[in-house]
Amino acid sequence: MVFALVTLIILVFTNVILRYGFNSGISISVELSRFLFVWITFVGAVCALLRQQHLVVTTLTERLPPPVQAVLTRLVTLAMLGCSIMLMIGSYKQAVLNWNNLSPISGIPVGVFYAAGLFTGIMMSIVLGYRLIIPATPCPTQPEVE
Repeated sequence: MVFALVTLIILVFTNVILRYGFNSGISISVELSRFLFVWITFVGAVCALLRQQHLVVTTLTERLPPPVQAVLTRLVTLAMLGCSIMLMIGSYKQAVLNWNNLSPISGIPVGVFYAAGLFTGIMMSIVLGYRLIIPATPCPTQPEVE
């Protein structure tokens, strides 16, 4: 992921310098940047889920008794699992439909773009399925800035 981020930064920075400084540019950089950005975003979402660092609103759950909190946590995890499965199915269909469509400049199959969603759906489904069986212990929260 670090390699993809560094590549993205170098491509965009170089392209900006070339376009505004020399009226030219690297034609492939726009497509590669888009692919890298999508993959970085989706892999980052999986990493955030693994570390329990997604945004969460606990206004209601903090006021409930612990047994009810546990049930509510399982229901939320189940809903997230359902969304991950829908993401996986939809991304799979789009990846298959677009695999033979090639990007105009780089020639990379457009299905690679949608494969990021497929990868994310699979990984999130695995993590959430595991958490349904073995609930995750809450991560210690850092103090919020008010």
